[in-house]
Amino acid sequence: MSTLFLRTLRDDPADAEVPSHRLLVRGGYVRRVAPGVFTWLPLGYTVLRNVERIVREEMDRAGFQEVHFPALLPREPYEQTNRWTEYGDTLFRLQDRKGGDYLLGPTHEEMFTLLVKGEYSSYKDLPLALYQIQTKFRDEARPRAGILRGREFVMKDSYSFDVDDAGLVASYQRHRDAYVATFDRLGLDYVIVSAMSGAMGGSASEEFLAPTEVGEDSFVRCPSCGFAANVEAVRTPVPAPVPLDGLPAAHVEDTPGTPTIESLVDLANSRPDLARADRPWHGGDTLKNVVLMVTAPDGTSTPLAIGLPGDREVDLKRLEAVLQPSVARPFEEADFAAVPALVKGYIGPGALGESNASGVRYLVDPRVVEGTRWITGANEPGRHVFELVAGRDFVADGVIDVAEVRQGDACPVCGSGLVLARGIEIGHIFQLGRKYAEALGLRVLDEKGDLVTVTMGSYGIGVSRAVAAIAEQSHDDKGLIWPREVAPADVHIIATGKADEPFEAAEALAAELDGAGVRVLLDDRRGVSPGVKFNDSELLGVPTIVVVGKRLADGFVEVKDRRSGERDDVPVSEVAARLVTLVRG
Repeated sequence: MSTLFLRTLRDDPADAEVPSHRLLVRGGYVRRVAPGVFTWLPLGYTVLRNVERIVREEMDRAGFQEVHFPALLPREPYEQTNRWTEYGDTLFRLQDRKGGDYLLGPTHEEMFTLLVKGEYSSYKDLPLALYQIQTKFRDEARPRAGILRGREFVMKDSYSFDVDDAGLVASYQRHRDAYVATFDRLGLDYVIVSAMSGAMGGSASEEFLAPTEVGEDSFVRCPSCGFAANVEAVRTPVPAPVPLDGLPAAHVEDTPGTPTIESLVDLANSRPDLARADRPWHGGDTLKNVVLMVTAPDGTSTPLAIGLPGDREVDLKRLEAVLQPSVARPFEEADFAAVPALVKGYIGPGALGESNASGVRYLVDPRVVEGTRWITGANEPGRHVFELVAGRDFVADGVIDVAEVRQGDACPVCGSGLVLARGIEIGHIFQLGRKYAEALGLRVLDEKGDLVTVTMGSYGIGVSRAVAAIAEQSHDDKGLIWPREVAPADVHIIATGKADEPFEAAEALAAELDGAGVRVLLDDRRGVSPGVKFNDSELLGVPTIVVVGKRLADGFVEVKDRRSGERDDVPVSEVAARLVTLVRG
């Protein structure tokens, strides 16, 4: 450490939002260059390469073959799949000196597809699985949390190629098994959840999430049946329709002083002429109609109204997953001016739907089934309609399942209450199918001599993100606590005191361990206080700490486990053998 390019920091960086960002910067693992762009310093790069090594070993063990594509890619293949447009502002676009269009690769489906198309033409060449570990680029609107969500990041992406769907299912399972082995070795706590395919396309899709409170992804688990899914993939159970016979007639009422759902419900329950006979009105009995402007990748915009229970909000991530590659924004004053049939704050189904005055497409939450009774806007200032019945008084253009998912919501499989949690996406696997093969003409001759379109799978691991995820799960209030396989060293030896003997003994121990294949970080800094050295060792998080100091005179050194905090005085004559055994497990 007297020569290592390392500077630890006492204070947290001002822009650090999450523990991994704070500790990786303070520990001298990474340094910020620009928003979402980081430099890896020696210790950090060692950890990153350890993660890469584990990923590579498990990919190779599963029989997948490594290739390496450029990060600078031509426009044409992405035009063929329409992703040059669909990626929108997320894509880093540039031109060469001749005016040719290029991009910095956000993902490489097109390039893998064209590579296989150029080399293989027969079913005898398949199945095939190729992978790479490559730097990717995405112009994130809000890069945050250090290396958790950056604009430049390292990803392992792999692709399977099969003649038929049965082969795809087998390739998908091989990748799934390899991912389980990989994340187990990385020491991560993770869950596998059903997910949306989104812009990638395809059928089956699962995410590997590392549970942590700072995760950007929300997911649910059912304690009863084991169901687990990203909230974007949760399907709301549809209630049974209610018979229309005998339901009260709809009526419009003045509702002064009701700017919120709560105040509207209070008014409804306080007036005998508005109260329900069977039970009180609840917030979930109000029908909130949210109007959005949806913009397609080609720039065209159309309004969309979403009706959902008033006690819930539209989940923007769920909405984004449904609308991809289009994007949505709230209706603005100019938008309302262009559609005068919509009365802001009092929008009701009577003004919505492609067949109504506004012409605005109207989609409703799955809970809005025939026979359900609602309080909603009457399309007049200061007035609401009560006892508006779905299927009798209004009909929507369709259904959209984008309302927020809550703790205790019914499991779509067994009906038990769901448990809501947050996590970091560390891996995602897709059964892509034939989307990219069809767009790019990847076909092979089958056993009968007929040309068939190849079916594909796509599988990603966030390599640099995994470093942050491990740091999020493996730290305490003093610093990082790396799992041994990814740590920058196996043993951190600290020499303390002013005499030469502890430094000479530490050097000798380090040399012996190095000769035995144990990775050592040696704190041989002179003139640095023991307190600073101890603090640095806890911040850096090497799993085993050895202190060569005062007890050396009695023939002992101290061995400390960074995770448990347990300490043991070990005879100098035995310590090397003890540490070798510990490291080799």
